[in-house]
This record gives sequence, C-alpha cells and structure tokens, in this order.
Amino acid sequence: MLFLTIAKFLTALVSCATAITLLTLIPLLLKWKVRELFLKQNVMELGQEVGMMMKQKEASWHVRMLTREIRKSLDKHTILYTTLVELSQTLDLHNCAVWMPSENRTEMNLTHELKARSSNNFHLSIPINDPDVLKITESKGVCILRPDSALGLASRGGSDDSGAVAAIRMPMLCVSNFKGGTPEFVDTCYTILVLVLPSADSRVWSIEEMEIVEVVADQVAVALSHAAVLEESQLMREKLGEQNRALQQAKENAMMASQARISFQKVMSRGMRRPMYSILGLLSMFHNDNMSFEQKIIVETLVKTSNVLSTLINDVMDISAKDDGRFPIEMRPFRLHSMLKEASCLFRCLSVYKGFGFGLDVQSSLPDQSGSQDKNEKMLVMRRPSVPDSYVYIKFELEIKEVNSQSDGSNSTKLLPGWGQNSNEVKEGLSFNMCKKLVKMMQGNLWISSNPQGFAQRMTLVLRFQIQPSFGRSIITHGNSSEQSNSYPQFKGLRLVLADDDDVNRTVTKRLLEMLGCEVIAVSSGFECLSALTVAENSFRIVVLDLHMPEMDGFEVAMRIRKFRSHMWPLIIALTASAEDNVWERCLQAGMNGLIRKPVLLRGMADELRRVLQQAGERV
Repeated sequence: MLFLTIAKFLTALVSCATAITLLTLIPLLLKWKVRELFLKQNVMELGQEVGMMMKQKEASWHVRMLTREIRKSLDKHTILYTTLVELSQTLDLHNCAVWMPSENRTEMNLTHELKARSSNNFHLSIPINDPDVLKITESKGVCILRPDSALGLASRGGSDDSGAVAAIRMPMLCVSNFKGGTPEFVDTCYTILVLVLPSADSRVWSIEEMEIVEVVADQVAVALSHAAVLEESQLMREKLGEQNRALQQAKENAMMASQARISFQKVMSRGMRRPMYSILGLLSMFHNDNMSFEQKIIVETLVKTSNVLSTLINDVMDISAKDDGRFPIEMRPFRLHSMLKEASCLFRCLSVYKGFGFGLDVQSSLPDQSGSQDKNEKMLVMRRPSVPDSYVYIKFELEIKEVNSQSDGSNSTKLLPGWGQNSNEVKEGLSFNMCKKLVKMMQGNLWISSNPQGFAQRMTLVLRFQIQPSFGRSIITHGNSSEQSNSYPQFKGLRLVLADDDDVNRTVTKRLLEMLGCEVIAVSSGFECLSALTVAENSFRIVVLDLHMPEMDGFEVAMRIRKFRSHMWPLIIALTASAEDNVWERCLQAGMNGLIRKPVLLRGMADELRRVLQQAGERV
C-alpha cells in the first residue's frame, strides 16, 4: 500500500514537473513550427526561381539556336522559312505567316507561310490601313489579335480550328536608308510576323513566349535588313559593272569612230581634195585671148563644175571634223536664172551620156533675184535693206517624157514607163533621204510620184525663196578665170622658195608662179627649205610654205626662219586647205606675212603676192 502511494506520489510529481516543463516547450515548438513554414515557403520560391531560370536558359538556348540557323544564310527567303520552322518547333505553333508590303505600299501580301495552301495560285492581301495592321506597325512589342481579326483569320493556314494569335512587326532597312553612314529619318518599311497557337490545349500566350518572339523578331529584322542591303549592293555592283562595260564599249566605239574619221579625212584630203585643187590650178592657167569661144565655154564649165565639187568636198570634210554632227545653213542671195542654167548644163551632160535629150522650161514669171539657205552659191547680190522682204515658193518638176514627131510637124509627148526602179526603193535610198533632209532644212519639200506600175515617174521639189529687189545691186562672181590679166610685169625676176610635200600641187603651184614671171626653187620638205635658205649665194625674197607638211610643218619652218634670219626678210606666205578661222592668227604669231587658201589660182596668187610686197615696201 505504501508502495502504491509512493508510486502515485511520484507520478503526480512527474506530471507536475512535466506540466511545468511544457510551459517552456510550447513556445519553442511554436517557434520551430513557424520556422518550418518559412523554410517551406523559401524552398517553394527558390524552386520557382530555379524553374524560371531554367525556362530563361531554355529560351536563351532556343534563341541562340534560332539566331544561329538564321545567320547561316544571307538569302531573304531562306531566313524567313528557317524562322518559321524553328519558331514552330520551339513554341509548338499551329501556323506561322509573314506579311510584306507591296511595292506601292497600299496592301500587305502573304508571302511566306509554314503550312502551304492547297491552291498554287492562292494569294492573300490585306489593306495596309487595316486597324490591326496599323496597331502592329505602331507597337514595338507583341500584339495579341482579336478572334475576329482579319489578319489573324487569314494567317490560320486554311484551318478554322486554331488558338490565340500573336503578331509583331519587323523593320526592314534598305540601302536608301543609309545616307552618310547612318540611317536617315525616313518612312520605315515593316514586315509582320503572325504566330498562331493550336486550339487543342486552349493555350494562351505567356510572357516568356512573347519575350522569345520579341528577341527572335529583332534578330530576324537584323538578318533581313542585312540581306536586303547585301542584295541591293549586289544589284548596284552588277548595274555599275554593266554601266562600266557600256562605257568601255562606248569608249572603244568612240575611238574607232575617231580613227575612222581621221582615216576618212586623210583619204578625202589626199585622194579627192588635193587632186581637185590641182585641177583648179591647172584650169586657171588655160585661159588666154587666143582661145576660141567654144574653148572658153568648155574651160568656164570645167572651172564652175570643179568649184562646186571642191566646195562639196570641203563641206564633207568640215562636217566630219565636227563632233556635234550639225550641218549649218547660211542665208545668201543668188541669181536663180543663172543657177538654173548652170544646173541645166550639168543635167544636159548627164542626159547626153545616158542617151537622152534634155529640155528646160522656165516660166517668164519666175523671179531672178532670190535668197536661199544655201552657202554654196556663186552669185552674191547686194540689196538695199530698206525694202521689205517677201517670200515665194517655187516648184521644180523633173520627169521623163518620150517626144514623137508627127507628120504635120507637131510633137506629141507621153510619159515613159518609169525609171526602172520602184518608188519605195527610191524613197528608202540614201541619196534621196539626204536630199530630202537638206530640202527640209531649207524649209522646202521633196517627193516622188509613181506611175500605175509602181515605178518612180516624176520628182517634185518645192523650195522657199526670198525675193530680192531688182535695183541697187552689185554682182560679184567667184572663181571666174576670165578676170585674170594676161601679164604681171611686177613679178618678173622675183626669186621664191616653194615648199610643198605633194608632188602634183608643188608642180602646179610652181607653174603658176612661173607664169607670173617668178624664179622658183621647189622643195618637198621643211628641212630642204631651210637648207635652200642657208646657201649664201641664194637671196630669196619670198618663201611659200605649205602649212601641213610631215616631219616639220610650215609653222615650225617659219619660226626657225625668223629666229635665225631677219624678222623682215624673206617674206613668208602660207598655203593651206584648212577653213579654220584661227589659221591667220597662228600665221601671224609664227612671223608670216600672207596666207593663200587652196585651191591656188593664178589671180589669187598674184593678188596676195602684190599685197605682201606692197605692205613690205611701206614698212621699208
């Protein structure tokens, strides 16, 4: 019993001690419990942060992979298709689409899509002023489109079952945006990237996914701009290369044309102009008082024909020497009746050669004193300027007729069946086109009439002439050999040196000088001329120099003569076929005293010698 009592006492004592102990343990237990709760919360937050870091690491890895794939190519289409495929695999998308503006920037066209359409000719476009398009282009981030958005509906890949749709803009730069090395403030062209989620899991766009889209869009924009700049640069290089090749070809063509022109001028000068000048010089020696009337007519005709041909040759060479290709026309008065008579002489010669007769019918009302835009006329008319000018159109007709003599003495005429050449062939010919162009430059017209068989039958020429007054005129005739005197005693015994590299011209010029009574020493080069002047016993008063000699031209010979001899003697006269205006100034600078332009005629040679000698006598 005592044992039981002691046990109960001890039990009560233990209970009291335990109760007293619990009073101190309960706060500790509560404190530990609270700490445990805090630790669990920290662990949860740390797990969330670790998860976010893992997601960010995974997103960063996906972005790096996308960027690496995008930068593997510089082709715009390859970059876009790679972006669509990689984004679709990374974000598990239903479809991806790229919309680009049209050339006129009035609408957005669907250019690239992950899911191909069933139709090959499928084409979608949305106006560029669509509210969703404007919203996306004005926003810098990802835009979530409404379910009824036209852009979102058109980007579903032809399927009605799709989820949320997001879109973002991608700026595209080109070469024109970079002026001076930095982008200018110009209207930027935007491409829109549309991403469609699948509808099976009812997903929505998370912040991490939109961040991935923004980063990828920036990388794609950079790659697209780089590709566009490289593409435009390549096109510009190709265009520049084509232009350089075209310029090189044009340069080669210009050099070939210049060489051909120089060769043409050499051939014309040596093969046509020099012989024609020699013929004119020889013709000027034929005229004398012992000639019969018919011989004088023949010589006059030869002189006139040679002058016309010489003028034409000079005109051709002048035109070929100019780079502008323009043919100047001057207005000069002339005698129309005289011109018709000279032309009829030429036509008569051609007709007789062909076995035809020739007739000229001139109306009595045809005016004689006229002015035309032709610088090759021989007759110059001086008119009083106070009389008002009047114009008239004159018609010239050239046709071939057959004249038959009748038994009663009358003649009947009928047109021949044509010239044996189709009228279209005549109109397309070079000669007719050149004549027609010249006629139009003189404010006239030229055409061909055909017979029923289509052959050329009649040629009609209409020219505009200015009528000149018939009083107060003075006629000056050029190239008439009948004006020369029979003797020139003032030149008898005059010693000259003639330097000309052309054998024919040198012989003709020497003969002309000898007809004037001069004693001539003829040489063929400038060195021979200087050698002839250095001989002490040869005292020459005049030196006649051709300006265009090989090795040493006339200008250099004249300067050497003035340098080593007197500035006054001998007198130097230049011979030239050039029609340039500054030739005389260059002759004066070289120390020359006179100038004779080819063709060298007897009267012109005598006049220039007389002028030079008189001028030198006045100085002495």
